[in-house]
Amino acid sequence: MSVRASILAVLTMGECHGYQLRQEIESRTGGSWQINIGQIYSTLERLERDGLVESAGSNEQGQTRYRATATGSVEAQLWLTSAIEASPEARNELAMKLALAVTIPGCDVEKLVHAQRVQTMRTLQVLTATKRDVDQNDPAELPWLLVADLNIFNCEAELRWLEHIEGTLARSAARGLNPNQTLSQPAKRGRPTKTN
Repeated sequence: MSVRASILAVLTMGECHGYQLRQEIESRTGGSWQINIGQIYSTLERLERDGLVESAGSNEQGQTRYRATATGSVEAQLWLTSAIEASPEARNELAMKLALAVTIPGCDVEKLVHAQRVQTMRTLQVLTATKRDVDQNDPAELPWLLVADLNIFNCEAELRWLEHIEGTLARSAARGLNPNQTLSQPAKRGRPTKTN
């Protein structure tokens, strides 16, 4: 998620200082996004440099308050109303781990898939139980519920994908395919050997 766009979106509602921005973003995302305060301030500096926010003076505690400029408000509204392009998740850690594991001799990929299934199921159970305990009629819980639903759906999708992986591995084994690979020959790069 874009820290830049999130800051601009919050500033369209009024002036805020850095700590207030962090608090607003974290509460408005259901506490699911913890932002480093240094990232808030460095982003504010870039936004100010780019003419998207401006200083609105300091409060009684000496904290600089910021407001969105007209250009910043337009950018925030564009972000808030635009779809996010869906793209393949090229570097999902679990996918990369499994892709690597099937090529490593002696790696028990079935054990890895089973361990991941157990972990994902635990996560799903915790999310489902927590969601059940939340007052779903409380408007303050809506941001958290939206994020929780996405995480629940992602866990369910991961469980289906792991089941698919098991089927793929079983079919590969039945056909006698062995994806284990030996190390490749090193590329001819680096320092040349010394000659005397």
